Amino acid sequence: EGALKPPCLGKKISFSLGSRETEMKENGLKSFKDLVFGNPAVVEEQNPHVDDGDENTERGNWTSKKEYLLSTIGYAVGLGNIWRFPYLAYKNGGGAFLIPYFVMLVVTGIPLFFLESAFGQFCSQGPINIWRAVPIMQGVGVGMVMVTLIVSIYYNVIVAYSLYYMFASFQFPLPWSACFSWADANCSTTPAGSCNETGVLGANWTQENRTCPSSVQSPSEQYWDRVALQRSSGLDETGPVVWPLALCLLLSSILVCASLIKGIKSSGKVVYFTATFPYVVILILLIRGATLEGARDGIEFYIGSQSNLTKVLDVQVWKDAATQTFYSLSIGWGGVMTLSSYSNFHNNMFKDTFVVTLTNAGTSVLAGFAIFSILGHMAYIYQMPVGEVVKEGFGLAFIAYPDALSKLPISPLWSILFFFMLLTVGLDSQFTGIEVLTTCLTDAFPKFLSNKRSLVTVPTCLILYLLGLPCVSRAGIYWVTLMDQFVASWVLLFLTLFEIIGVCYIYGELDLLETFAPRAAAVTGSPRAFAGGNRFIEDIEMMLGKKSCGFWLWWRACWFCICPGIIVVILVWSLMTFTSPSYGGVPFPGWGLALGWCMTAFVLVWIPAIAGWKLLRAEGNLWKRLKTLCSPAEDWHPFLDAHRGERYSKESRQARGDDTVDPNGISSSWL
Repeated sequence: EGALKPPCLGKKISFSLGSRETEMKENGLKSFKDLVFGNPAVVEEQNPHVDDGDENTERGNWTSKKEYLLSTIGYAVGLGNIWRFPYLAYKNGGGAFLIPYFVMLVVTGIPLFFLESAFGQFCSQGPINIWRAVPIMQGVGVGMVMVTLIVSIYYNVIVAYSLYYMFASFQFPLPWSACFSWADANCSTTPAGSCNETGVLGANWTQENRTCPSSVQSPSEQYWDRVALQRSSGLDETGPVVWPLALCLLLSSILVCASLIKGIKSSGKVVYFTATFPYVVILILLIRGATLEGARDGIEFYIGSQSNLTKVLDVQVWKDAATQTFYSLSIGWGGVMTLSSYSNFHNNMFKDTFVVTLTNAGTSVLAGFAIFSILGHMAYIYQMPVGEVVKEGFGLAFIAYPDALSKLPISPLWSILFFFMLLTVGLDSQFTGIEVLTTCLTDAFPKFLSNKRSLVTVPTCLILYLLGLPCVSRAGIYWVTLMDQFVASWVLLFLTLFEIIGVCYIYGELDLLETFAPRAAAVTGSPRAFAGGNRFIEDIEMMLGKKSCGFWLWWRACWFCICPGIIVVILVWSLMTFTSPSYGGVPFPGWGLALGWCMTAFVLVWIPAIAGWKLLRAEGNLWKRLKTLCSPAEDWHPFLDAHRGERYSKESRQARGDDTVDPNGISSSWL
């Protein structure tokens, strides 16, 4: 009963009037938009800081709502929207894939994005300090930061790849348009599919005065391996640093550092360009692609008449849709919490959730049209089925699509636009990754670092650059793949599952244990430990105003049942079907796989380690320690005293006898 009982049952439901036409105000009526998206809390509480610079002068806020939305959209819309979603859609039935994708977006992506946004905005803290709400779960926040740290190392390398290709595009002809001096005997502009049509294996034959070996590779494929990466034979052969890539990595680090030199105040200005320019390029490429021969065939394969509706009955398709939803929205990384922590307390994060998530989904679909229209043209030129030219991940971004662009008139222009788009998309995501790290440091030591952002940002970017140098060695692509497979995959599902347990089951739903409340109060001497049923809902209503029973029933159903259930199923499936990762058909050595599992353990071990450490340091018997650590810490409250209301006010805390810290400050003690 307690698990799904909305807080408004048994209480008088009240609504505050939002903005509406004059006649509806006079009649006391509200539109559907006001009921769902309105924020009556802004009307109920006059905030003196709203129109006078930063609301939170100590920590800072977004200069405008646009900067927050653009930063969040830029963070959510990453490289995966461009090179992973279109391939998944093609692979899983084309247009039929949109059905499970949008279903998963509604039942998992939007609810979890809403949860993280509300959680971060309420206390205005980063992903570590935010777990003062449930101290025993603080390891979840540390794990999120560790994931962001590792991903930021190799994600910047991918941005460097985009820079390298963008600079290489200032040539005519494009260096990967033909087999130039760097190519070996296996390079051929004749596609491998055409070579195999003779039915002769292990022999050479001549077509159009060209010799086509059986192990043929396209110029774009060889350029990627032999020139850009200078790829070695495997992880065992690290080789020297590829200095052109190292310089591009340095430039990428400088761009990120310069954009974040003043934190969100400077990055908020940069995203006006970096978050909007990709849409301009996508539209340009889509319009250009639609005019090419074969474009219709490509779009048909992507999402048209070639769609296979029977794929909707395939469980694997639903699993791919769910994982794409989680990863594309960057849930479980700590970035959503960090960005929302700089919003004003009464910002309507519920409305923002729909803006960001639907924009993210729309971008994925739109990018697919731009990608497949030009791939269809390449298939037309090669006289091959579209399915034989489609690749995923690095293969799509740095092999297949550059190859297709090289076939267009004025090919350098299209190539520059494409890789500049990849650069801006990658930078947006990298901005938030670095912001997560620097925010955790400034939140931990606010007296020393809050006004010295440059002293935090510059060393952070420098350290990440040095850590990224192995990823631009000749074995760099293997390191990138290893970290991506072991850190940025199902590990995030573990963190998200524990996040739901901490926020919804422990922090928000302590009334589930009401049967133990009398005993707990007697043992702990603190009835507060079980006084917060539906606490998380009440926190959100402090920011948004009161909502109806039906409103919360849906979100609670998603948070309590649907989301954790789907995550558990995907986790079990992923672990049961796990195969050792490889790159380009080259398997990783045993020590490499062991290192990958060590990285996974390094991320997840913080959850039990910090919980155990806190249990050892707490006072009282085991029951008292457990209940204390499952209750909010004494310094858990909205950042500003003006927003704490009756529930978190200084007087209320003194009445409970736990006003032992500065009510206007946040403790810097992590553990």
